[in-house]
Amino acid sequence: MTLEIARIDILEGRGDAFEAAAREAVALFASAEGCSGMKILRSHEVDNRYWLLVDWRDVAAHEAFRSTGGFAQWRELVGSYFAGPPMVEHGQPVGIGL
Repeated sequence: MTLEIARIDILEGRGDAFEAAAREAVALFASAEGCSGMKILRSHEVDNRYWLLVDWRDVAAHEAFRSTGGFAQWRELVGSYFAGPPMVEHGQPVGIGL
C-alpha cells in the first residue's frame, strides 16, 4: 500500500469552485486501477491549501494512472484552480500506529 500525499495550493477565493470540481472527480479515482480510496482535506492553518490523499496499491499504480484519460480529466476539472504545481510525495507504511 502506498499513500499519495499531494499539497495543493489554490487561487485566492476559489475554494468552493475547487471543491465542487474535486467532487466530480471522485469517480475518476474510484475507477482507477490500483486505487482503493481518496479524500481531500482543507488546511485549517493555511488559507487556500488542500491535501489530496490517495490510497494506491503501489507507486507504479499511481504512475500508471498519470498516463490515463482519468488523470487528464482530473487535471481538466481542477487544474485551473491551482496556484502552482501540486507538491506530491508517496508514503509507505512502516507498521507503526493505531
